[in-house]
Amino acid sequence: MDRLKVLVVDDESRMRKLVKDFLSRSNYEVIEAENGEQAVDIFFEQKDIALIILDVMMPKMDGWQACREIRQYSKVPIIMLTAKSDEKDELLGFELGVDEYISKPFSPKILVARVEAIIRRTMVKDEETLEIGGILVDKAAHQVKIDGVNVDLSVKEFELLSYFIKNKGVALSREKILNNVWNYDYFGDARTIDTHVKKLRSKMGEKGDYIKTIWGMGYKFEVE
Repeated sequence: MDRLKVLVVDDESRMRKLVKDFLSRSNYEVIEAENGEQAVDIFFEQKDIALIILDVMMPKMDGWQACREIRQYSKVPIIMLTAKSDEKDELLGFELGVDEYISKPFSPKILVARVEAIIRRTMVKDEETLEIGGILVDKAAHQVKIDGVNVDLSVKEFELLSYFIKNKGVALSREKILNNVWNYDYFGDARTIDTHVKKLRSKMGEKGDYIKTIWGMGYKFEVE
């Protein structure tokens, strides 16, 4: 089997080398870019990048803009690296469809573990189809239809909706949702969940009412 390609984008060559060394040991093929502009060009030239590790602060084009450009055309998993630990940055990252958000300095072993967890999630061929109240979730095709009409969801919105449907009628705390949908112990602001739920409800139209808010706790998916 061919090695999976990971695009590592950082203007610091030492940081790129560190990440490359650890990923190469785990049998990934690593491609490097030193700014967002170069990263976008490489991504569209290569066409088979499995995951992107993207620094925020870079010349020519920063990580946010590179993420926006790529997200217009692709749902490839993206891990953002930043020296800042500002929650506004973190929320912006999730709103742009970032899969993970890691602050520098970080443990390269933890980064590799996150890469492997994300790739496992995206590579798993899940044939399951979920259907409830006029909503059809085809996990194999990564497609959602509401009353027969395609609805375009981000990766996290798709996972969130799938998780809600699987746990219909169950009161879910924000902590539980974060741990299951983001797949690791997330020590951040609960507004990350609220932001995603708000966007998901909006895209679901009237069916968005199926996601009930439980004040002071979290959410429940309920079809009346």
